[in-house]
Amino acid sequence: MFFLSGLRLAALVAMVVGAVPAGAADQTPASTFVGSTACAACHRSEHSDWLTSQHRAAMQEPTDSTVLGRFDSASFRRGAVETVFSKRDGKFLISTEGPDGKLADFAVKYVFGVYPLQQYLLELPGGRLQAFGVAWDARPATEGGQRWFDLYPDRKLAAGDPLHWTGIDQNWNYQCAWCHSTNLRKNYDPATNAFATTFSEISVGCEACHGPASRHIEWASKPSTQSPHHGFDVSLDQRAGVSWAAGAGATSARTGPPASDKETRVCAGCHARRQQFSDDPVAAARFFDAFRPVTLEAGLYHLDGQQRDEVYNFGSFLQSRMHAAGVTCSDCHNPHSGKLRLAGNALCGQCHSAAVFDQASHHHHASGSKGAECANCHMPAAVYMGVDARRDHSMRIPRPDRTASLATPNACNQCHSEKSAAWATEAVKSWGMGGKPGAQGFAEAFHLADSGAPGAGAALASLIEDKGQSAIARASALHRLSQAPTIAALSLAGGALSDPDPMVRAAAVAVFANADAATKRQALTPMLTDETRLLRMEAARALAGEAEAGLEPAALLAFEKALAEYEAGQLFNAERPEFRANLGALYLARGKVDAARAAYEKALALDKSFAPAAVSLADIARASGDEKSAEETLRRSLTQNPDSGALAHALGLSLIRQKRLPEAMASLEKAVALSPDDSRFAYVLGVAQHDAGSPDKARETLAAALSRHPFDRDILSALASYDMEAGDIAAAADHAERLSQLEPEDAETRQFIAAIRAMAARGRR
Repeated sequence: MFFLSGLRLAALVAMVVGAVPAGAADQTPASTFVGSTACAACHRSEHSDWLTSQHRAAMQEPTDSTVLGRFDSASFRRGAVETVFSKRDGKFLISTEGPDGKLADFAVKYVFGVYPLQQYLLELPGGRLQAFGVAWDARPATEGGQRWFDLYPDRKLAAGDPLHWTGIDQNWNYQCAWCHSTNLRKNYDPATNAFATTFSEISVGCEACHGPASRHIEWASKPSTQSPHHGFDVSLDQRAGVSWAAGAGATSARTGPPASDKETRVCAGCHARRQQFSDDPVAAARFFDAFRPVTLEAGLYHLDGQQRDEVYNFGSFLQSRMHAAGVTCSDCHNPHSGKLRLAGNALCGQCHSAAVFDQASHHHHASGSKGAECANCHMPAAVYMGVDARRDHSMRIPRPDRTASLATPNACNQCHSEKSAAWATEAVKSWGMGGKPGAQGFAEAFHLADSGAPGAGAALASLIEDKGQSAIARASALHRLSQAPTIAALSLAGGALSDPDPMVRAAAVAVFANADAATKRQALTPMLTDETRLLRMEAARALAGEAEAGLEPAALLAFEKALAEYEAGQLFNAERPEFRANLGALYLARGKVDAARAAYEKALALDKSFAPAAVSLADIARASGDEKSAEETLRRSLTQNPDSGALAHALGLSLIRQKRLPEAMASLEKAVALSPDDSRFAYVLGVAQHDAGSPDKARETLAAALSRHPFDRDILSALASYDMEAGDIAAAADHAERLSQLEPEDAETRQFIAAIRAMAARGRR
């Protein structure tokens, strides 16, 4: 969400790369942070490169040289609010709407980022720094830059909105800080709802990647001292001894699997879309002990794995053939300057033969043109934050044919925007290159799964079992199976629990989360002692509640330890409502209703518009028989979040339970209008209309929903039943046949279909 100051090769802030060997902590003092200046004497070249980097300028004190925006009483109007940027008494000031909705002056505390845009951090009570929503476009005027611009031009934002600069989603301490400074400690205090955030170096310094350097300096003063990594815990030496020579007849120099992912995971701490649950340097060093990366989820990535939302580079790169061949971030980027090692196609030519690939016979464009540049075809860019063009690091073969069938973007039409995808597909075919699958062979399987189409389970199973596919693709397939796990899905997930990749194991754990208690216990108990903290946490969360009751004493001890890790991870982010809600769900699963209620109430106190907490509080009230309190909670939350389909749906159900049907129908209809992509809302509305005595209206509602969700089993089943009631046997038979394609082995479905077929046969006679 926030500008990562152009960091293309991020440091993992406060990184200690690797754990201290067992027993060493008793003999050797922990290494401490000494600052980048201490590195310059011995590492002049690297330090000089770093001084020119965007890492160095990731966050700075505001001065005449660091502030790029015009603070000369320049003004910017957003709706009814006019913001003025000025300088007075040596301070850079922004006069704008504050948290109370009134105009006030706010001093710029820090400059954030440098190019292609620069933001400004303003201070609010409780140790909060907030990223202001009007940024400076640092690009040249010839490219449209040198202007103030709105980061959210399509949103109406007022004080109290989470995306308003004073809101929870613009908080530097949680959203931005870790990746813009060195040795960042958030230091949030849940008791006071305040931060005491610290860092040892304001920007991304040498130790952000290499780890604290005091022991390295000691080693340098006595180089004969035994140290396998020269005083660091682990050396970032994946490029050491790299041979670029291609074998006889080969067109690429790098073909082997990665020897280690340690460098990529250092960068991933900042260049991944992920949740963080620890800022301990030792935990962060192992990545999965501090972070939970997202998989290729709908809404974040396109079906074929191309970047869609702001996902940064890690998840894209893991899909690539480059990663599979052992390429690392620093093979392309100078890790100290952040710049590319070579310009243009020469960069790719380090591995890929220019005699083969940098030729018109390969790229089919005029030499020297944009179409002849490797990156424009294989790493198309998408623009984020208004002006920041970021290249997709999945490094894929262009597939315009998938644009027509799956609505995924393609590099060809990014340049030839006036042409159709069909035109691009034919052009590629004419070159004899059409339909090459590339490294990302999962788009069709994800399409089937996300639409609920027949064959989805088999397609996902094939993908999960294909060890030639990337780990992130296989994890993403497991993630899709976790939505409604079948016996076959649980079998697949059981095998994946022993996969060497933590992402695959974590996705496999999620599949078991909705299984019965005995199945969960058998599968997940061994994961409580997994070497990776993320896996232990996820296993404990899945087992909490009914499943934990049957654990053997040793397993119960492991469970309690892992559960403590999970709770600590949620409390680490206790300033956010979603993590408070996670705790609420945990407590509720364990029967601690009062603790769950308190957690959900705290979530709403942090963000009054947070719908999941309101729905959960209403459920607690309903379970205790207090339907009136449930209704009041939902109505109160709807005043803060009137566009929430989930809240409108929950209110409708509450009103049905109170037998206030006209009001209930209006609320359920509103939920469908607000959230048309949620098939469950439409199904419930149709059933409610039928049960309220409006069967024709119910069929109309469900038919409309079926056009949007053609493979929804509940909608098909309800329609077939209601068609039979209405005497429309042909329609019933059609819907039943479609249902049979989705559930060919389900006995109840087969029985239902047989009855409809019999009725249809009698009708024909």
